[in-house]
Amino acid sequence: MPNGPPMPEFRSGFVAVVGRPNVGKSTLINALLGQKVAAVSPRPQTTRRRQLGILTTEAAQLIFVDTPGIHRPRHQLGQLLNQEVEEALRGIDVVLWLVDAALEPSQEDLYVASRLDRLERVVSLVLALNKSDLLDRATRTERAAQYGNLLHHEFMSIPISAIRGDGLKDLTGMLIRACPVRPAEYDEEQLTDLFERDIAADLIREAALILLRDEVPHAMAVLIDEFKERTNGVAYIAATILVERDSQKGIVIGSGGKMLKQIGTSARREIETMVGRKVFLELRVKVEKDWRNSDAILRRLGYKRD
Repeated sequence: MPNGPPMPEFRSGFVAVVGRPNVGKSTLINALLGQKVAAVSPRPQTTRRRQLGILTTEAAQLIFVDTPGIHRPRHQLGQLLNQEVEEALRGIDVVLWLVDAALEPSQEDLYVASRLDRLERVVSLVLALNKSDLLDRATRTERAAQYGNLLHHEFMSIPISAIRGDGLKDLTGMLIRACPVRPAEYDEEQLTDLFERDIAADLIREAALILLRDEVPHAMAVLIDEFKERTNGVAYIAATILVERDSQKGIVIGSGGKMLKQIGTSARREIETMVGRKVFLELRVKVEKDWRNSDAILRRLGYKRD
């Protein structure tokens, strides 16, 4: 006699998570994984690079591709961020379009939808209506229709709350069913494809984005100058925060260096949680005028590749 029902065929797929800036893509991926792998802040364009978040279960492996927000670029960095999204959409199995259901569709959402309409190959498309817990049933239905009407592809939709966790189990099931039957791409213990130094840079920038004023964040980047292990087991990290103007440097440093110290303390705690050991973090601030249009600096930051 059989020992039980047959095991389902294992499914594996790449899921590109797209949407306008600051819609909650990184928050959603962290929630789906049950662990923080992506930097999150209230500021737009917190995510500036493609990053994988890998969820492995007994029956499937979902490889989430966290992308920068799709937007109309105003400088070379913005163009490169959109290129990151374009590259992420090649060879994927599912597109997960995350929208803010608490708001009516914006011009940025229309811009995202127009890009999805130009997909070069047929893939499964899932529309996730974030913050649906804030809406009554009638408004939720209306929002689903408003966003759905922007698309000209077949799609599935689901109401969720990335922060509260509402609908995430159903969303995971929907994504798994949309993936092809094939073996896992990564080891089951692996959660992301970024190196510790890359995540450390993102976490330093995240801390600064949370603590600083509106005029600084987009003009700021983080370079890791050193990341090495000391004999006592402490990770030593030296990093440079780049800004574009002297006035921004003053804001980042703060009176008597207090702001820079706050940024360092907050970032160090997050990095220690990530690496699982003590961290000594040394920060400095440097002015690089118009660095978002500098080929050399964009290459050093990893945004531009020859």
